[in-house]
Amino acid sequence: MLSYSEFGTADAPTTLIVHGLYGSGRNWGVIAKRLSNALHVITPDLRNHGQSPWSDSHSYDDMAEDLAEVIKHLGGPAHVVGHSMGGKAAMVLASRYPDLVDRLIVADIAPVAYSHSQMQFITAMRAVDLSTVNRRADAEAQLAAQGVEPALQSFFTQSLDVVEKRWRLNLDALAAEMDKILGFPALSDAFSGPTLFLSGAESDYVTPADRPQIKSLFPKARFAKLPGAGHWLHADKPREFESAVRLFLTHH
Repeated sequence: MLSYSEFGTADAPTTLIVHGLYGSGRNWGVIAKRLSNALHVITPDLRNHGQSPWSDSHSYDDMAEDLAEVIKHLGGPAHVVGHSMGGKAAMVLASRYPDLVDRLIVADIAPVAYSHSQMQFITAMRAVDLSTVNRRADAEAQLAAQGVEPALQSFFTQSLDVVEKRWRLNLDALAAEMDKILGFPALSDAFSGPTLFLSGAESDYVTPADRPQIKSLFPKARFAKLPGAGHWLHADKPREFESAVRLFLTHH
């Protein structure tokens, strides 16, 4: 089963926050703690990320199965919040297991295939000479030398085990499965529960052209944008993101 962290008490509504590619549950710790006064927040590490088991497969059907297992283990159903790759996994979960999902928030991603590759970051991480790394800053310096921007240096090195001198990311599997990660599986069943597509106003990941596809799969979808936020909307505008999530999940 996936590794996860838990915030708040089990008598509050259970809410999964599902991270994106190259992330982990720990990226969401601050927001999870703040939401835990009203929600029982679970931050899982997806397969091939963080402390969770590695696998050669990294399909959205696999990720949805993994999340379903966690929700069943917790006694389900649950609210689900997913960002980017985690948002795609959350959408597949809601389609395949509608009885396990109460309310769904999809953060800055659409149920479509994307063409921009994320391979350059795997190349950058693979190029870090881990034998010379004694602290995160050493790895950040090597990433900087390859042109990785500071915010992403910090983000990637959250998945670095400095003591073991290894990435907590299965870079080989993620590279091999990149086409699946960028793609999106065909879904036959719509999710009829309350759904919010929350996007960064400065991001182009969710466009007006995506709305017919979104509405066909999520007929109750509502749309909102966070001003001044890009694709990493929870990092760009954490308080505003938290407020939007809290409002949608706790005010019925």
